[in-house]
Amino acid sequence: MTTILNTARLIALDRIDVLFQDEVRFGQQNTTTCIWAEKGTSPRAVKQQQFESAYLCGAVCPTTEATQAIIAPHANSEYMHEHLELISTATPFGRHALVIMDGAGWHQQDLADDVDNLMLLKLPPYSPELNPIEQVWQ
Repeated sequence: MTTILNTARLIALDRIDVLFQDEVRFGQQNTTTCIWAEKGTSPRAVKQQQFESAYLCGAVCPTTEATQAIIAPHANSEYMHEHLELISTATPFGRHALVIMDGAGWHQQDLADDVDNLMLLKLPPYSPELNPIEQVWQ
C-alpha cells in the first residue's frame, strides 16, 4: 500500500505501466523404460535418471499488451535482476513500470534500487489468484 500511495506523488498515474511478473519451471524427465524379454524373465534396462529444466521469467502488461521474458537455468536474485533490467529498458521514455509479483525468496525489494523507472509491489502470501500471469503458464 505504501508503494501505491507514494507513487501518486512521484508520477502521474496515466504514465505508469502495470506489469504482472512470475516465473515457471519447464522440465523434462524420462518415462518408465520398457524392453522386450522372454516371458518369466526380468532383465535389467539402463535408463536416464537426470532431470533437465529451465526457468522462464515473464512479465505482461494487460493495458499495452507488452511482454518481457528471459530464460534462465535457475530462479535466483541474479536472474531476477536481469529480468527487471530488461523490463526497465523496454519501458518507453517518460513512462514508469510498476511490477507486481509474488513473494518468492528471490523477489527482493532492493533489486529495483538501481533502476530509475521501475517499482516493485509484492502480493500477499499464498494469493496466486491475484496475479493474472499465473493463467499464462496454463
